[in-house]
Amino acid sequence: MAELIAPHGGKLVNRVASERDIDRLLQEAATLPSLEINSREQSDLELLAVGAFSPLPGFMNEADYRSVVDQMRLANGLPWSLPITLSAGELQAAALSQGSRVALRRDGAPVAILEVEDVYAYDKEREAEAVYGTTDEAHPGVKALYAQGDLLIAGDVTLLRSNRSQFFASHNLTPAETRQLISEKGWRTVVGFQTRNPVHRAHEYIQKCALELVDGLLLHPLVGDTKSDDIPADVRMSCYEILLEKYYPQDRVLLSVLPAAMRYAGPREAIFHALVRKNYGCTHFIVGRDHAGVGSYYGTYDAQLMFDRFEPEELGITPMKFEHTFWCNDCEGMASTKTCPHSKTSHVALSGTRVRQMLTDGEMPPIEFTRPEVAQVLIQAYAGVASPARNG
Repeated sequence: MAELIAPHGGKLVNRVASERDIDRLLQEAATLPSLEINSREQSDLELLAVGAFSPLPGFMNEADYRSVVDQMRLANGLPWSLPITLSAGELQAAALSQGSRVALRRDGAPVAILEVEDVYAYDKEREAEAVYGTTDEAHPGVKALYAQGDLLIAGDVTLLRSNRSQFFASHNLTPAETRQLISEKGWRTVVGFQTRNPVHRAHEYIQKCALELVDGLLLHPLVGDTKSDDIPADVRMSCYEILLEKYYPQDRVLLSVLPAAMRYAGPREAIFHALVRKNYGCTHFIVGRDHAGVGSYYGTYDAQLMFDRFEPEELGITPMKFEHTFWCNDCEGMASTKTCPHSKTSHVALSGTRVRQMLTDGEMPPIEFTRPEVAQVLIQAYAGVASPARNG
């Protein structure tokens, strides 16, 4: 078996309650103060528990939070770019104190126990400006931040119940399980690819370019909360499965899901996505155009530039930076601005708006833009969404 890259911080965190402790902890949870969590906080909780957010054993304390917001590092200096926090209102937090225990609940059911380390106030606008680069509430990440409670609750977590089965159970592998598979395959180098969209020809091209240099590809789509106008995860998964079956070497690609919520934090989220994939066993990570971006809040290659702010050994995972790619009619193949000498008039380029309109109309986008099998899945999905409106 291959020796794998070390998790971020050196050790894979495991905060999942053991089978022998579940009944006792559930009984305890029934006696504890309760805190209801939302879907994003539940996603964070589950990923904390299985080690995807290693080295974090729970929601951030004040020292780590402030250091991450201001410097993109934990208080001990280890790179970390996004706050992982649990919020509460003043009334909810009033019953909590350092050393107390609280049952975290989702829709009333206990899902975890948190041992309170700290309860602290924070400045939402300061976090928004530092993390998202804007205080504009039209930004989906900022909007979610402003909707949080006014206090943050820090502490280690113990997961009692998982919602893992709700997120594509056959593809929902923990970091430990993913690492085991990578080891069994004998891959020493693995490139991770983050996506919240279907894989089109441009994505396929850069993935295969990366595969020329490493042993394996982890196609790792994010399937937690996304914007309402993003393509649903089940549709995307159908696209990924048919694409991998027909156009990728079966022994060199692993499809698994990341049940995380999308922050749309651009450059900072690119660093976060890379560190998380390191915990899943990736040695390399693809960073393309406008990674984790939304609207016009970030520059086209700001995410790539963000990696230059850290020493390579600090991150421990190698970014693979790709330019915008496209089909060039004169080159008669996929290319990028690094390899193609021809004018944009030779490039097959479609806006997202144009593609959505084509799919809604049942029109097949050109094969130079997307594989026909992927387009067909998307056309069927758009027809399903659009048909009630047409019939109404």
